[in-house]
Amino acid sequence: MMKVGVLGLQGAVREHARSVEACGAEAIVVKKPEQLQEIDGLIIPGGESTTMRRLMDKYGFMEPLKQFAAQGKPMFGTCAGLIILAKRIVGYEEPHLGVMDVTVERNSFGRQRESFEAELSIAGIADDFVGVFIRAPHIVEVGEDVEILAKHEGRIVAARQEQFLGCSFHPELTDDHRMTKYFIQMVKESKA
Repeated sequence: MMKVGVLGLQGAVREHARSVEACGAEAIVVKKPEQLQEIDGLIIPGGESTTMRRLMDKYGFMEPLKQFAAQGKPMFGTCAGLIILAKRIVGYEEPHLGVMDVTVERNSFGRQRESFEAELSIAGIADDFVGVFIRAPHIVEVGEDVEILAKHEGRIVAARQEQFLGCSFHPELTDDHRMTKYFIQMVKESKA
């Protein structure tokens, strides 16, 4: 059985774990860096990217996560998780993990009270996926090897580059598990 970790520092950790299990994989909440050795892929949930980064530094996650990415293991960042994966962040000199060749802008759809849902067409996943956007970032620019999977109002909201998947919205906050299922398929392919 595929073992998919959910970084358990902040955000909708339980919701992601529930979605992973609904897709038939084993979910492991990752609270210590050494747990990364037990898993085949990792989801970095939404939350607040600055707070998440502070916790990643505090608990010694930065280097182990970079090594995890360097081993070719799949990583899926949702909302703040996408910001954590991005190589460039508008208005910031340094990225966090900096492993996915995209530039993201934080809070680009407005603040918490401007949260909304929108039906999205996501290439290879669904034509009718309801995305939940909460203080969502968007992808401003992608590198050559990045496939754009979805846009909302002309802004890129989902993309994939090799073993990295990122989206601006929160698939874990719905009962639609197709986005998680797609990621688990990426994990399976990485082990083949």
